[in-house]
Amino acid sequence: MSILRVINKSNNPLPKYETEMSAGMDLRAYIPESIELKPLQRVLVPTGLYIELEKGYEAQIRPRSGLALKHGITVLNSPGTIDADYRGEIKILLVNLSSENFVINSGERIAQMIIAQYDGATIEATDKISETLRGEGGFGHTGKN
Repeated sequence: MSILRVINKSNNPLPKYETEMSAGMDLRAYIPESIELKPLQRVLVPTGLYIELEKGYEAQIRPRSGLALKHGITVLNSPGTIDADYRGEIKILLVNLSSENFVINSGERIAQMIIAQYDGATIEATDKISETLRGEGGFGHTGKN
């Protein structure tokens, strides 16, 4: 398990895992006043959090399923990626995909953050790559189900 160092400039609690086997930690809005998000409108919502990830880790920002199901609120660039060398404030890009206005209040849980390890790749230019049974079959090539 990696260590996540956090500066919290908000008045919200630090992110935490809500259950023993939760993959994500909820992130909360830290805004001076409520934001009314109209249908199809997008907004960048500050959290007041600044993080330091270990090399080889990223933070993924994902929607909260309850907000998506009940209100049509989702993270627009989902999953968003926070690189290990980023030191700015975490801000969440939300969009309202419903037909009704939605009010975001300070302290409200608006997204979840997942810490994931990754392995980089060395890029090697080539003129040929190996063939597979699938080949160039892409979107939907295996059928409807």
